[in-house]
Amino acid sequence: MESASALIDEKIKQLGDWRGKTLAKVRGIIHAADPEILEEWKWVKPTNPGTPVWSRGGIVCTGETYKNVVKMTFPKGAALQDPAGLFNASLEGNARRAIDIHEGEKVDAAALKALIRAAVALNLSTTSKQKPKSKPKSRRASRG
Repeated sequence: MESASALIDEKIKQLGDWRGKTLAKVRGIIHAADPEILEEWKWVKPTNPGTPVWSRGGIVCTGETYKNVVKMTFPKGAALQDPAGLFNASLEGNARRAIDIHEGEKVDAAALKALIRAAVALNLSTTSKQKPKSKPKSRRASRG
């Protein structure tokens, strides 16, 4: 079985156009933002070869490619601050937000890095809250 990174490499190569270059650029920005992010390949079905996914403490974002757009979807995007206004799709949802990148558009690398880091921080803060806490040891009151 091929690794997720190899599958993403293959996807970029197969696209062979501006979408492949854009996906490769986005991928580089994601890893520059947080080198500990893991690459995954999810949701393989007979009708879908699968989707690149970047995770750390949960899904940070996905990288889907369509005919006219490269879409980065952030499952918890609604909970993130977006001062640069990168989110331009899926704005009506309660949880997710997306960035649609069209041919010829430049990606604001600094703003995207900040958004990636915020998504990772949110995931890590959420996962740390979900871990079961050890019970405090009971202490006897000392009499003296």
